[in-house]
Order: sequence, then C-alpha cells, then structure tokens
Amino acid sequence: MLYAQLGANGQVVSAEPLATKIGAKILRQGGNGIDAAVAVGFALAVTYPVAGNIGGGGYMVIRTGNGKNVAIDYRERAPSGSSRDMYLDSSGVFITKLAQEGALASGIPGSVAGLIHALNKYGTMPLEQVIQPAIDLATDGYPLSSSNAHKLNTYNSLFKKFPSTRKIFTKENNKFSEGEIFKQTELAKTLKAIRDNGVNGFYGGWVAENIVKEMKQSGGIITHQDLKNYKVVEREAVTGTYRGYQIVSMPPSSSGGVALIQLLNILENFNLKEVGWGSAKYYSILSEAMKRVYADRSEYLGDPDYYHVPVRELTSKEYAKRITDTIGDSVISSINIFPGEPVSTQESEQTTHYSVYDRFGNAVSVTTTINSGFGSGLVIEGCGFFMNNEMDDFSAKPGTYNQFGLLGGTANSIEPGKRMLSSMTPTIVLKKGKPFLILGTPGGSTIITAVLQVILHIIDFDMSLEDAMDAPRIHHQWFPDEIQYEEGGISDEVWSQLEEMGYKKGAVRVLGLVESILVDQNSGKSYGKTDKRGSGLAEGQ
Repeated sequence: MLYAQLGANGQVVSAEPLATKIGAKILRQGGNGIDAAVAVGFALAVTYPVAGNIGGGGYMVIRTGNGKNVAIDYRERAPSGSSRDMYLDSSGVFITKLAQEGALASGIPGSVAGLIHALNKYGTMPLEQVIQPAIDLATDGYPLSSSNAHKLNTYNSLFKKFPSTRKIFTKENNKFSEGEIFKQTELAKTLKAIRDNGVNGFYGGWVAENIVKEMKQSGGIITHQDLKNYKVVEREAVTGTYRGYQIVSMPPSSSGGVALIQLLNILENFNLKEVGWGSAKYYSILSEAMKRVYADRSEYLGDPDYYHVPVRELTSKEYAKRITDTIGDSVISSINIFPGEPVSTQESEQTTHYSVYDRFGNAVSVTTTINSGFGSGLVIEGCGFFMNNEMDDFSAKPGTYNQFGLLGGTANSIEPGKRMLSSMTPTIVLKKGKPFLILGTPGGSTIITAVLQVILHIIDFDMSLEDAMDAPRIHHQWFPDEIQYEEGGISDEVWSQLEEMGYKKGAVRVLGLVESILVDQNSGKSYGKTDKRGSGLAEGQ
C-alpha cells in the first residue's frame, strides 16, 4: 500500500515523481495552486511523454479559495480542412490507421494555450518562473525511471515509422535502460520559445512554421490559420450533489462531469452501504447504472458550441429517478437498453491526471492527454514534441466503435473547429462548500467509473483515502455487454452469482490511475495519494 502523504500547507499529486516535485517546489516558493498546476503540466511534457504534452489538450477544474468554480476547456479542435467522412474509404469503411497514427490523426493542440490562460488569469507567478524547471529537465536530462524506459522500448516500432520521432525516442541496436540520462534538446528549444513569447511562441513563429511544414510533408491538414485561431474556452462547471456533498466537474466538451453526476444521482436512490461493498448486488446496481449512462453518453454528448447538449436535464434528480425505476433484480441486456429521453422532463488509457491544493484554499484538478500512448507517434521535426491523435475521439462513422470501444453518434461527428468528446473527469468534491476531495484519472472510457468508485468508497463506505483508492474497481460501458474488472477484485463466489444473474465476464485489466487529495476541513491539512497501480508521487508541504 502507498500511504497518503500529509501536507499542512498544500499538496501536489501526479503520475510522475519529478513533475510532482516541481509543483511542490512552486508552492514552497510562494506560488498558488494554479502556478503549481501549470508548472506540473509543462514538466509532464518532458518527464512523462507517453501522456504529458504540449501537443495535446486537456481540462482544468478550479475551486478558488473564495468559492468560485472555474472550468477551463483546452481540448484539441478539428482542423478547418477536416470533414465528417475524412477517415472513410470509398465504400464507407472506417480506416482506423488514418485516425490513430501520423499527421492526419492530429487535432489542433490546446495544452499550451490552456496552461498559459490559467496562469495569466488565476496564477500569481510569471510564465518564465513556472516553465523554467521543465526547460532545465529537457536541457540537462533526467534519469529514466524503469516505467519510462519500459514505455519507450514498448513503443519502439511506432517511433521507427517517423524519422523525426526515431532520432529522439529510439536507440540504434539498444534499448533504453533505467537510470540513463535522457535529454531532449529540441523540446527544450520549443519550451524556451514559449517562455520568451508566450502563446505566440507556440501558435506563431518558428514553432508554428515547423508544425505546418510537418503537416504538409506528412499528410496532415493543420494550417497556420488553424493554429492562430485556436481559443481556450471557460465554461460553467457542471455541478451536482450526492448525499449532502457538492460535486464540481468538467462540462462538455467532456462527457465526464455530466456522466459522473448522472451516475451519482442514480446511485443516491440506493442504500449502497446496506447492499454491501463488493457484493453481487452492489456490482449489479453499479453495472446497470453504468450501462444506462453510457447509452445516454453515446446519444447526447458532444461539443456544446456545435450541438445542444441537454446538461441540465441529464443531470437532474428527476431524470435519474426515472432511470432508477428501470433498474430491478432482473438484468437487462445492453442490446435492449437505449438512450433515454432526458429532454422530456476505446479514448486513451494514456491520459494523465494531477491534483493540487494550496494553503490559500485553491483546489485544482487537471486531466490532460494526447490520446493514445505517445499520441499519433509523430514528433514535430525540430520541436521535439509528440502530436496528439485526438481525431479518433470523434465519431468518425456514427454507430461504430473507436479504439476504446466507445460508440458515438451525430453529436460527436467531425466538423471543422469542433472539439472531440472526451471522458476526462477532473473533479472536486466539496463538503459544506469547501474542497474535500480533489481527484481524476486517465483510463479512456474507464475514467468516469474509476472516479465514481473512489467517491463512493469514501462517502458511502467510510473508507480511508488509501483504502478508497486501493480497492478494486469494475467497469461497464454499455457495449461491449460485459463487466470489466481488476485481477482479484471479484471473488469466484460473487462471479458465480453475477453470472447466474446474466452478467458476462469482461477483460481483466487495470482500471484507472487515480491521483487524489483529501482535505481535513477541521485541521486544514491535506492528504495526497498516488494510485498504487502507477508509479507517481504525492508530496505535501
């Protein structure tokens, strides 16, 4: 068990220890939680390239010390030259590789714009101060962890497809090994351009020239105008309540917050503690709720700038009660579950999440991604960073599955400038109006259900932060019609009961890498916990 770390003056938790330490140092230097979060974001682009990025996008949820909710959407956008059927062949068949590898798979990156927006509006430190630690790590190098070395070696065949990637992320006749110093001089140069010129250092100047040049040479369609036109959007955070606690999460273009609150609204109608954690009945209730919410996700969720998303109706207690009334002792097959009518009342595993809490009472929850591990696999020549493959998160052909087995509909079809739907669920739970739990996770389609279960473990079952995060999780996403679960998480006896009820065993897998902070409101101290399933770090002040 990885025990929670105590902090009297703040806390940083991320999936990569060096990035966590940089965020903690920013807090010690007098910065607030947003300063630390931005520093962690840039550091992860260097030390966690499988998911940390400047070539992708993400979401940031903030609860300020004075009680304001902030939701910053810096999700990637579809290039102006994109079209609904751009990944279909002449017979209408989805060409998977085009949406997942190389330049054509990339949306317009939002991470740099998003981090700088957050810093300028809510931070206290200059960009030069918070980005310099990342520049130093890229310039001087850092010792590879066993996890990072393994990831680089695992993706070797993908890297070799692109000359610009191969020269940095592969070694001739050798594999990367734990402890060796890994330098990224091209990435350092790009980070310096951002340091010196802010947003224009990425979306303009020589960096933009290199991005557009790479697109033209490699079959991509991102243009100078696309980069120039990229905009960060601040949205109204989606909010709800669960057994007296307040939930603050990310609204569309992410599906995460809406789906999380919808699930909690349904589950609030059951006495889960009486049902019993880990029982067949408990897993049945969770699965039935998950199936119905993921059915709604496929129908109603998309970019609200392009499609009306009925957020208020989907997250209403009344709609949840109507769904609850359809959940009984009998299992309904997914094929007989359809999206509801609320208005009448495989996303990547290689996302990453980090949570920050500061002495001023600011809580920050950030989830960022380039979609697949190392995104599209394509590094921009001369710039040293991976481009995302987020275009696969659109419904390239409504009614078909993406790489994470998620079905999508018209609401998430490809349109120029549109933001693709996500499952990212950066979340802050409030108790009596103040931050109580700050959490989120990578995991593609499993993000929503992993965050859900940590919240249930703490609120319904009175688990400690350690136990709540270490406890095994399950996942059901409507299709495929199966319960996915973690090794050793469901006993043979419980499985026998579930199978008698009509459930099918799904994949045995890791479900999320949650990074959490729990705040003791009486003492003001915070407890940070990195998921035992990963190799991150929590560091308190």
